[in-house]
Amino acid sequence: MGWERLTVQVLKENCKPEEGNDPKLPYTCYIVTYKVDGEDRYDLSVAQKEADLFDYYYDLYKKDFVTFKQSGGLQNPKLWNYQSKQTNTKGKKK
Repeated sequence: MGWERLTVQVLKENCKPEEGNDPKLPYTCYIVTYKVDGEDRYDLSVAQKEADLFDYYYDLYKKDFVTFKQSGGLQNPKLWNYQSKQTNTKGKKK
């Protein structure tokens, strides 16, 4: 077994924690709390596994990493941000 690439996507950096209450976010989105210069900062991040999220932020902030919790997102991650292919029906003759 080799090392797998961490699958963490940071959606918003240094945001307000209230932004995580949006139900349009995927349910795999987390509000991450860490400290920079003694002040709490928050990120919205998406990860398939909580362990990947912890590893990513602990590697970045070490002892300044505080916690993470699941956001208020309700969307299926497979369908989140999905855009169907637009077909041009104008100009087609039958």
